[in-house]
Amino acid sequence: MRSLPYRSPAGGAVRRGAGPPVRPVAGTARGARASRTAAPAGADGRGAGQPRTAAPAGADGRGAGQPRTAAPAGAKGRGGNSSGLPGVGCYADKTGAPGGRQEHVENRSTAGGTAPPPSPAPPPVPPPARGAFVFNAADEERRRGVRRMKTIATGLLVLVALVYVLAKYAQHAWGAGGWAAYVAAAAEAGMVGALADWFAVTALFKRPLGLPIPHTAIIPTKKDQLGVTLGEFVGENFLSSDVVRARLHALGIGGRLGAWLAEPAHADRVTAELAAALRGALTVLRDSDVQAVVGEAITRRAETAEIAPGIGKTLERVVADGGHRRAVDLICAKAHDWLVTHGDSITDAVQGGAPGWTPRFVDRKVGERVYKELLRFITEMRDMPEHPARGAVDRFLRDFAADLQSDTETRARVERLKSEILARDEVQDVIASAWSAIRSMIISAAEDEQSELRLRVRASLISLGARLATDGRLQAKLEGWIEGAVVYVVTTYRTEITSLITDTVAGWDAEHTSRKIEAHIGRDLQFIRINGTVVGALAGLLIYSVSRAFGA
Repeated sequence: MRSLPYRSPAGGAVRRGAGPPVRPVAGTARGARASRTAAPAGADGRGAGQPRTAAPAGADGRGAGQPRTAAPAGAKGRGGNSSGLPGVGCYADKTGAPGGRQEHVENRSTAGGTAPPPSPAPPPVPPPARGAFVFNAADEERRRGVRRMKTIATGLLVLVALVYVLAKYAQHAWGAGGWAAYVAAAAEAGMVGALADWFAVTALFKRPLGLPIPHTAIIPTKKDQLGVTLGEFVGENFLSSDVVRARLHALGIGGRLGAWLAEPAHADRVTAELAAALRGALTVLRDSDVQAVVGEAITRRAETAEIAPGIGKTLERVVADGGHRRAVDLICAKAHDWLVTHGDSITDAVQGGAPGWTPRFVDRKVGERVYKELLRFITEMRDMPEHPARGAVDRFLRDFAADLQSDTETRARVERLKSEILARDEVQDVIASAWSAIRSMIISAAEDEQSELRLRVRASLISLGARLATDGRLQAKLEGWIEGAVVYVVTTYRTEITSLITDTVAGWDAEHTSRKIEAHIGRDLQFIRINGTVVGALAGLLIYSVSRAFGA
């Protein structure tokens, strides 16, 4: 039979005793109850040959034969494994395995026999501090490139140092000729150049070797001053009116914009963007506020503007052109129709106004006579364009038009009538509701690609583009407007623009700024170290050669 192995805490050999194969079962205090043979003497405080049974909780040193019982919750006893920790497996013989191969069985029991609670999720990664850079994949690749170049530059320094040592050794130990002196001089100067350039490059980002040498760690310590200097440099060399004007003039914005707008596809794009902007602006506006503003503006304009002279001029022109005759025709026709259908009303009105001493039949005859004459007059006026009454109407309208323009009393009466009309609530409601109608009309036109508004805007843009592409005067005028606007903004808000640079740099974290800049330019700076090594070696060789040539 197979037995469950026992691993001694002291690192002793694994022993197996007789017994049935046992597998630990999750959820039990021991995980498995099996006969275990004793460990060698001295292992875990038990004598040789003693059976290993459950020990009391918390008993670490046990004599031979002491029973080992299950430990209560929280004690240091082990249940099914040698570590006593939940979730740590034990080893049991696998049935049918060749050579008694052991199988690791995970024990998920706890002191209370229940499954352990799930481990808490790791805390979320805190966001980067304000002013700190976030290194993306491209930055990490740049930093790896910087490290590679640092390795190469440092390796070159080690190489020239090794060459120097070997040259000196060859000179003194082997009695090498003059060539060793030349090699040593070149290697020595190469080391000097490499070390000097290493110091210069390193001093930009940190203190070399951590030493508090003055004027080192330039970028971390002088970050704010660099930001101020950069802002001043941009303001003086990029935001001056002459530079901006010359740059805009060199671009030829007018011609390029005209050629671009002349393309129908580009005109469609601009039209769609303008429609979207217009629709968005109208959607954001509050109708109540706009209605109040529009109503107040219309009312104030109508109250301050004198309308009588304008009405008089319009009426005078209408009468001169004969445009009023249709209105007279309509009035005559309506009056005739009313008289035909309301003859009894005319007769009754005449009879009601007659004196009481006249006979009734006389009153009726007079009423019928008045009705017939009135009907005949209206009929003749309706059917005869040259009727004297029509001429009287023409003269009245001409006189009234003249009074509206020149007569003070007539004009004052019209103004009072206007004020009374504007003060009525019905008129104010109509004025306020005009905005809703206008807004709906504009939005509908902006959304419809085939609306008259969008078609006209598109055609106007294409026409404007064609003119801009060919008309030099129009190009110069447009470019002058653009240059003036841009120069005004740049010169007026130069301080605010440069303060954006200064404040942004001041808000950066010094360490992260140094690392970020080094990631971007550090690779090229390592070439300075390499070049310094090479140039130093060549310079040292040249100096040594010259000194030997002159016998120094």
